[in-house]
Amino acid sequence: MKNRVELLLHGWDHAYDKEDWYPPLLDALKGVTAEQAVWLPQGFDSLSTIWGNVNHLIFYKERLLKRWLGKETGNPLGVTNDDTFAVPEKSEAAWQETLARLDRVHKEIRHKISAMKEEDFDQSLPDHTIGRALNSLIAHDAYHTGEIILLRKMQGSWPARRHFD
Repeated sequence: MKNRVELLLHGWDHAYDKEDWYPPLLDALKGVTAEQAVWLPQGFDSLSTIWGNVNHLIFYKERLLKRWLGKETGNPLGVTNDDTFAVPEKSEAAWQETLARLDRVHKEIRHKISAMKEEDFDQSLPDHTIGRALNSLIAHDAYHTGEIILLRKMQGSWPARRHFD
């Protein structure tokens, strides 16, 4: 890779839709129904659902995009990290819209990354540089993808072993 921007694109793509050392987020969500997305194993009410994890990822992607565009500088008033896992409407249509929203914001950010120049990597945001914030989101996506896969394994909707042929 030639520069930090190419490295960011590599990480961004592999966290979302390209196989690497771990399954990408889209693979983890492929075929999940609304019913599966709100499921929690008995006795584990303190966990977040698949849907809650997706809403959480959307919140932080949209927040980063707004900051990058200069539309927001702080946290939205009254919204806690726990609030970002909420699932207000539990229907198949709402789940499909959630997945579409995730895809839209992920692709919007990818488009902005692909237009970056090397010097843009150090652009300041309220808390970090854009490069650092994007790298953090890549790791954040990978972490929550793991949680989603664990929930799917507990449901029996994810294979116990995967093959990489």
